[in-house]
Amino acid sequence: MLKTITNILSRVGRGTQTASPSLTASRTPHGSGTRGSRRLVVAKFDSAQTTPDNRKHWANADGLSPNAAVNPEVRRILRNRARYEVANNSYAKGIALTLANDTIGTGPRLQMLTDDTDANTRIEAAFDKWSRAVDLAGKLRTMRLARAESGEAFALLVNNPAIALWGSPVSLDLKLIEADQVCTPLLRRGRTDEIDGIVLDQWGNPSAYRVLKRHPGDSGLLRAPIDDIGAYDTFAASAVVHYFRADRPGQLRGIPDITPALPLFAQLRRYTLATIAAAETAANFAAVIYTDAPPNGEADPLEPMDEVELEQRLATVLPGGWKLGQVHAEQPTTTFGEFKREILNEIARCLNMPFNVAAGNSSGYNYASGRLDHQVYFKSIRVEQHHLQLAVLDRLLKAWLNEAVLVEGLLPQSLRERGAALPEHAWFWDGVEHVDPAKEATAQATRLANHTTTLAAEFARQGRDWEQELRQRAKELVLMDELGLTPAPQTTAAPAGNAPQEDDTDGNEDSDPHRSEDPTRAQASAA
Repeated sequence: MLKTITNILSRVGRGTQTASPSLTASRTPHGSGTRGSRRLVVAKFDSAQTTPDNRKHWANADGLSPNAAVNPEVRRILRNRARYEVANNSYAKGIALTLANDTIGTGPRLQMLTDDTDANTRIEAAFDKWSRAVDLAGKLRTMRLARAESGEAFALLVNNPAIALWGSPVSLDLKLIEADQVCTPLLRRGRTDEIDGIVLDQWGNPSAYRVLKRHPGDSGLLRAPIDDIGAYDTFAASAVVHYFRADRPGQLRGIPDITPALPLFAQLRRYTLATIAAAETAANFAAVIYTDAPPNGEADPLEPMDEVELEQRLATVLPGGWKLGQVHAEQPTTTFGEFKREILNEIARCLNMPFNVAAGNSSGYNYASGRLDHQVYFKSIRVEQHHLQLAVLDRLLKAWLNEAVLVEGLLPQSLRERGAALPEHAWFWDGVEHVDPAKEATAQATRLANHTTTLAAEFARQGRDWEQELRQRAKELVLMDELGLTPAPQTTAAPAGNAPQEDDTDGNEDSDPHRSEDPTRAQASAA
């Protein structure tokens, strides 16, 4: 009896071990097992199937955390390669400059929105003077360039007495540092509360930054002394501005914007150089001389590698019995333009940029397609500007106000009583140049006539402060009246829903109901 029970249990155990391989594999937790193990995944998604093609295509796919995936070594390699392409590839350089110029332009302009008109005016004037003194627009463009080729930009809020020489009583300055200088010192590596030079508090917020005193790439006369290698300073998070784009939740450091396009830039550059070399070879006149005569025939004796001088645009006398045969170099110039266009189109898509902007060539573009592409592009630019406002400008304004209120007589005393709250404000950027200004002016007049927009919104589209523009316009009208000048007639567009019917009886311009009559012309007619 005991022997029978033992045999049954043995068969049950063997049956359990020889279960269906697919079922067993499907129960294996994702990520378990050693590297290179063959796990059969059962799923309805084609991309999750464990096929040879899928395994080969996604061989480098990993399950690393966001900060482990962009570890210091990975970021160092990407930074160096992106900087190389921007320095040597004309398209990479142009694209990086275009992103910086379109995002920053001539710089942001501050508009205060508090109830105190006098305080608003004084703050705006003082901040504008300070931003010019520190070249805020230029530093913001540099930060945007650094994000494109380095993935991120850092700035220290420091006290610089030299700012007073440029006319600003506020000594606050924005000192830019490269991403290479923000790193965890060797003796502090492995700590859970510090990742890549960023010290975290108990809630995961940055509390401090480790900044090397010298750039790790200093060489020659700028090389740091032996005792200064690895020396660093610790700055509180309130004194550091970190500008980058987080692609994954919890990501603390950035990678270059052009990272997905780096292989494409390299391919485009290699193919371009090869095409140029082929064209140069084809442009040079190359030929060989040959003879049909027998070895002991009538042809003049020549050594196999003898050269015959050939003059450009002149006939040459060849040795007797010899003929001239031209060498035609093959070159892929017929497909070069199409190849370059497709590569640039993929690069532009990676950066959410229209092809004609990335290529600097609008040939073959029409008005409709160009406007559609640019609407998407400028929407992404507005997103970038909004991110810049939150990550950099608002923090900068707060730090500036804390310094400005300490300067006697610069700002109203009421600002000291507001405490730590940041006053209501807005940032204005350069307006977008319209492809057809006449059509845009007509559309603007229609929106105002239909009361579907406001003067503030329309001026904001152009990056201008509506209050300043109206005050300036009022000054102009007063001066024109003093000089006896007649203001230009204003055109009032009819509402779109109440547009009058076209009149076929009279085709002259005076019958146009959309055009307001010039008062000077009316007086002349009456006379």
